[in-house]
Amino acid sequence: MRIRLVMPDFFLYTLSMEKTVEKNDEHTIEYYKTRNEELEAKLKWYEEQFRLLQKQKYGASSEKTNEDQMSLPLFNEAEDVADSKVEEPTFDTITYKRKKTRKTREELMEDLPTERIDYEISPEEQVCSCCGEKTHKMSEEVRKELQVIPAQVKVVKHVRHVYACRHCEKEGIETPIVTAKMPSPAFPKSYASPSIVAYIMNQKYTEGLPLYRQESQLKYLGIHLSRQTLANWMVEGANRWLAKIYNRMREHLLQEEILHADETTLQVLREPGRSAESKSYMWLYRNGRDRPPNILFEYQRTRASKHPKKFLSDFNGYLHVDGYGGYDSIPNITLSGCWSHARRYFDEALKALPKGADQSRLTATKGLEYCNQLFAIERECLDKTPEKRYEIRLEHSQPILEAFSAWLKEQTPKVLPKSALGKAVKYCRKHWHKLIVFLEDGRLEIDNNRSERSIKPFVIGRKNFLFSNTPKGAESSAVIYSIVETAKENGLSPFEYLKYLFEQLPNIDTTNKEEIDQLLPWSPTIPLHCQSPK
Repeated sequence: MRIRLVMPDFFLYTLSMEKTVEKNDEHTIEYYKTRNEELEAKLKWYEEQFRLLQKQKYGASSEKTNEDQMSLPLFNEAEDVADSKVEEPTFDTITYKRKKTRKTREELMEDLPTERIDYEISPEEQVCSCCGEKTHKMSEEVRKELQVIPAQVKVVKHVRHVYACRHCEKEGIETPIVTAKMPSPAFPKSYASPSIVAYIMNQKYTEGLPLYRQESQLKYLGIHLSRQTLANWMVEGANRWLAKIYNRMREHLLQEEILHADETTLQVLREPGRSAESKSYMWLYRNGRDRPPNILFEYQRTRASKHPKKFLSDFNGYLHVDGYGGYDSIPNITLSGCWSHARRYFDEALKALPKGADQSRLTATKGLEYCNQLFAIERECLDKTPEKRYEIRLEHSQPILEAFSAWLKEQTPKVLPKSALGKAVKYCRKHWHKLIVFLEDGRLEIDNNRSERSIKPFVIGRKNFLFSNTPKGAESSAVIYSIVETAKENGLSPFEYLKYLFEQLPNIDTTNKEEIDQLLPWSPTIPLHCQSPK
């Protein structure tokens, strides 16, 4: 006998019965009751996933909490803990108002170079039409315009003059020859200049413009360069010169006490022994707040834990991470969890609930409210010193965490483990030892959003150029992204800074760490023309 359960058109399940259910067979009835409950739970899970996908595809991407959603009587009451005999920890409700200030057009243009064009009346015409007397300037009428100067290309000939002595040529045995000094080129025996390589790098790694589109653009400027040539310049510039800055940045990074880490996928077409569809990974490591930004990308074939373990082998301190377990086995490191991820699970649980699921909605909303209160406290102490922030967290955040922990234990047996709400509760309990680490040091952050913001430009660029051809190209991209993103966060213009590096690096002792330090993005000796307009 075959029974077909009619489900929504996105889900169809067929159950085969091998035996006939006898009315008085209690064991068989109990079996099918249990089986029916399993199928209903599975159906609810699929429906949750469908609603969540619909929200992700068509709904707003913001995770901002609706104020009306939180205005429930439930949150005006004292929180219940597992043991009613234990005194309830209290916490303050912190309100936060953000002042939005928008700059005027004048303020936005005040740092741009300005050219003045005066329109005057000739001296002969400066005569009053009424009485014939000489006129004077009464006022000025000013009109401002923004002018764009498109990219221009020219050939620069570096002519090195050589000098000799005519007297010695005629009378002497030897003729001294003196050659004028000339800066060493970054790319010998090549038409590539520091400016064109910096321009192409900036277009690809800052603006996300693939090389094949740059190839077309250069043709309109009168330059016929193949994308293979452009790619060779990228690899050569990264491996020969920028890697020296990258390696020194890494040495500085591993001396920090607090770091952030994240990773994302990358497709590399020509990896030995792997198909073109295989996923590779771009790892990101960076330092925390109140430090000159230092951001490093590293390409690896897999997401295995051996990669961060090797990269961070000389690091000893706190590491902000997400929920990925690959960081758990790194020695001498204390992991600090991400509350944004914890909050996101409760937010998704709310979005996945069907209409009428009142109790589950109250539960998910309550979990979300705990997270919101923690973030409200962080906003309040954002501009405080680490010492003051540490004290505020102990006074306000710790009681919330204690109540939240008790609430999570109470909800664990009540929610379906595989439901969206069950996953939210499970995530918090599983990573609780990492989620409370931010209480230990006022310099720590409540989330890992800093690394997510830093890796986002790579994710956006990946959508434009989709893949890397070879592992060598992926490694070069990691180096260039590291230089560009660190330069941006230190207030530098990526193009001007890259151009400056290609001009300076061939003419210094690159084995001298002090000289390399003078070229790092946060160095005070970087010239003003490399600074971005404010």
